[in-house]
Parts: sequence; C-alpha cells; structure tokens
Amino acid sequence: MARNGINRRELDKWAKGLVKEANKSLERAARRNPSRVPVQFATTTTGGGALNGGGGIESSAHLAQLLLWLDAHAQQQPGHYVDVTRFVEEHELTEDASVLALQLEQRGLADLERTFGSGAPHVHLTDEGRVAVHTLKNLQKDRAARLRHTMDAFLRWLYDAAGDQSPTDPGLFLATPGALFAGTEIPQTDLQQALVHLAENDLIEPIGADPVTVAITTQGVSCALSGGSVQDHTNQQGPGTTYNNFLPNAQGVIIGEQQNVTQNNTAGIDPSAFVQLAGYVGQISNTLGMPETDRVELERVAQELHDEATSPSPEPGRMRQFATQVKDMLVGAGATAAAQVGIQMAEQALGTLV
Repeated sequence: MARNGINRRELDKWAKGLVKEANKSLERAARRNPSRVPVQFATTTTGGGALNGGGGIESSAHLAQLLLWLDAHAQQQPGHYVDVTRFVEEHELTEDASVLALQLEQRGLADLERTFGSGAPHVHLTDEGRVAVHTLKNLQKDRAARLRHTMDAFLRWLYDAAGDQSPTDPGLFLATPGALFAGTEIPQTDLQQALVHLAENDLIEPIGADPVTVAITTQGVSCALSGGSVQDHTNQQGPGTTYNNFLPNAQGVIIGEQQNVTQNNTAGIDPSAFVQLAGYVGQISNTLGMPETDRVELERVAQELHDEATSPSPEPGRMRQFATQVKDMLVGAGATAAAQVGIQMAEQALGTLV
C-alpha cells in the first residue's frame, strides 16, 4: 500500500491507462492545433532576473513561446522589428498581440516600435531578452524542474477544472496552455510521473481505469488554495541535518504492509525517495514478466535498498549502488508502464544525492 492507502497494483494499472489516454489526447490536440511542435518542456526556478520578474515568464506558455519565436526571427534578420500579430496568427491564439508585446516590454525583454497610426505591435529583443532566451533553453534541459512544474501546473488545472472533486480525464491537461513550459510541451511521461507523485502524497485520487480519471482530494484543494508549490506542501524535511520521515513498515519489501514507523536519521540525507522506490518495486515485481531468477534478484536488491535507506545512518554510496542496480534491472525488464515508472523513481531518488 502507498502512504495514502492506494494499492500499488491498482496505481500501476491506472498509469498504464494514462499512457493510452494521454496518447489520444495528444493526437486530438495535434489535430486541433498543428502548429504546436511536440518537444520537451521545462519548469520553474527560484531567484530573480528577467524570467521571474513580472510573474515568471517561464511558466507563461505564450510569452515564453513568443520569446523563442522572436529569437528565431532575430537570427534570420538581426536588428529588425517583427510584427507580433504574425506570432498570434501562426499559433492560432486568442491573445491580444499588443498585450503580449507590452508584457515583454514591461519586463525589459523587448523594445516596441511605436509608429504613429500603426496598430500592429512590432518588437525586437533587447539584450535582456536574449539572455532570457538562453535561460529558457537551459530550463528545457532541467528534468527535475520539469517535474516540479508539471505537478504544480496540473494540480492548478485540476482545481480549476474540477475543484468539486469530480472525476476528470488527466490527459485533457496536455491540450491546455498550462501544459507548456519555457516555450515547449510537457512530455506525457513527465505527466505520468507527476500523477504518481501527486497520488502518493494524497493530492489527487485515481477514480477509474476505464476511462482513466482522477479527482482532486481535500489536501489537493488546500495545496491549490495555498498558492504555494506541491514541493513545499509535501516537503517533510526537518530543520538542520535531522530528517523525520514517515515511512511504511518493511517486511518483504513492504509488500502489503499496513503499519507504519517513523524513522529519524542524522546522516544529513533524506532517504524517503529510496524507500518509496524499494516499496514500489516490491509491489510491481510480479507484473514485469521477468524470469523467476531475475525477479528474485530484483526483490533482493530492493530489500537491500530498503534496509539501507531505513537504517539510522543510511550510507549514500550503498543507496546509490542498490538504486542503480534496481534501475538497470528495470531497464532490462522491458518498456512496460510499471517498469518505466520505477526507472523514473530511481532516477529521481539518485538525483537527491549530491
């Protein structure tokens, strides 16, 4: 069982259904708006600067797209002013081109050409705008940032779409402007991982598998109303270097356990992601279609990982070793939805180690 009582086998079935439905949603979105190019996306960052000034342009699908579009035109015609109306038409937007141009100007990212009697906004990038474009392109490569943004954007969308906790198709999110970040689209695999994380933290609840639907929970509503991030809401890290983690009790790789224990460690690391990975592997190992000897070995390594992660002083090197072995065996298990989720969880856990 997951921390909120969700059966891991059911969660895996739900994730498999999500892939199917998300593909359908992407195809529908592509037919409705063929000008959108399916590539990877990025996510929010902290700190100041042009991107965060005025409300975080990296989270604004249209402004980020416009910046990248202007940069592409600037490379073809350096120094030329470009009509923003062309961008609006090419992307089939309902946004006011003048407002988009003014928003960039207010952030210092573009200069507006004000010709008397001309209603069409013509702009070109400033030096700050070129720096912002460079930052957006770097954000597109930040996998952890992409996932944080996906969780935040999806939960806000779900609250707006179904704040009354009614079941909703999560794949519909991929056809909305919120499913873009830093000017590019969110991959369905990132959405799948975000949904698993949100469900594990009791912010959303899987409702049906045919069709795939989810509902926002009471905790999810509270998180959305707080205005903060999902990461802030779920972060259980204590002060200093002591971590208090509410972890499932472990017997047989925490398969089917209902009791819980609280672990305190002073090793200066947060092992919760490794514990979650070990528990997930224990739940899905029988569904991977692996040879019996390989399945037994996978469960043995997962148990080793769980034992190390729940010890009073978990050793980062040993957790890295066991998590890497688990990831490699899941890669060898084939491209099933369950294995892919496990691989992503392993990568996320490994990413927490400095």
